[in-house]
Amino acid sequence: MLCKEVELRHVEFEVGERRYRGDLFSCETRGHAEFYNVPMTAIRRAAVAGSWYPGRASALASAVDGHLENATSNVNGDLVALVAPHAGLKYSGLVAAHAYRLLRGRRFDVVVLVGPSHFVAFDGVAIVRAGGFETPFGVAQIDADTADAIAAATPIVREQAVAHQREHSIEMQLPFVQRLAPLATIVPMVMGLQTKETASALGDALSRALAGRRALLVASTDLSHYHDAATAARLDAVVVDRVSRFDADGLQRALEIQPEHACGGGPTVAVMRAAKALGARDAVVLNYADSGDVSGDKSAVVGYLAAAFGNFVSETLHHRGYGGHGG
Repeated sequence: MLCKEVELRHVEFEVGERRYRGDLFSCETRGHAEFYNVPMTAIRRAAVAGSWYPGRASALASAVDGHLENATSNVNGDLVALVAPHAGLKYSGLVAAHAYRLLRGRRFDVVVLVGPSHFVAFDGVAIVRAGGFETPFGVAQIDADTADAIAAATPIVREQAVAHQREHSIEMQLPFVQRLAPLATIVPMVMGLQTKETASALGDALSRALAGRRALLVASTDLSHYHDAATAARLDAVVVDRVSRFDADGLQRALEIQPEHACGGGPTVAVMRAAKALGARDAVVLNYADSGDVSGDKSAVVGYLAAAFGNFVSETLHHRGYGGHGG
C-alpha cells in the first residue's frame, strides 16, 4: 500500500513541505561537490531543509548533537541494520538519535536507506544510482557500485527520480548519517506500493547485493498517525513486538491486516529480512515515543521507533523499557 500523505493533515509536523523547490535533481552543487569529491551530476537538492530541520550547517549540527547527547541507548557487537523515524527533527530527532548513536565507534563504507514513498504511487522500489543528496552538511555521495548491484539483483528496483523529488523519508536520515559516518557513501531507495511481494523481493536482493560489503541498512518509518496517544500506543505495540522478536513475517502479516501500523512497514520488513539473511541474529528495541511528548498534544500523535539488528553481546540484550524517551 502507498504510504498515505497523512502528514499533510498537521502542518505543525512538517512546516514548509509545500515549499518544494523544483529542479531538485540538479547539476548545481553550490560549492559542496569539490569538498566532498562528488561528480557534477544528479545532485538532489534538499527538499525540507529549513523547515523540517535547520537549514544552516551550524544550527543543524547543534540540533543533531543535542539529540545525540540526550540519547542513552547502546549495544555491543556487530551492527547490521537500524530502524529510525523520519518526522521533523524537533519531533522525532531524539528517537532517531537512539538508533544513530550506535554508529559511534563503528565503521561502515555505505549506508543503504529504504523509506516509503509519500507522494508518488508506483510498483516496486525507486533507486538513485549516481550523484548525491544534498543537505546543509554538504552532499552525501551515492555508492554507484552498490546501487548497481542492488538493481541488478531484482527487476523491482529501478531508477525513478520523480519518486525522490519531494520525498522526506530518506532526507531526514541524512543529517545523522553525515554527522556520524561522514566518510560513508549512501544508496537511497523508496518503496512505492508496499506489497508482500515487493518487501520480500527487496529483502532478498539487498542480502545478495550487500554480502561481503561493510554496509549498514536503515529502514525509515514512522508508526501510527494521528490517533490519541493511548490508541497509538496499542497500534504501535504490534510493530514494537514484531521488531523486538525479529519477526519480519509476523510484521508483514500485521501490516496486511492493518497497514496503518507504520507508514514504512514494507521497508522495515525488507530491511529485517535482509539483516537476518546477512547473518544478524538479534533485535533490540532502543526507544519508542510519540510526537505528543514534544508538542504536549496527546490527542493526535505520530509514533516513533528506534531499533537495531545485529549480533550483540548478551548483556546488552536485556529487556529495555520503551515508554516515552526512556529507551
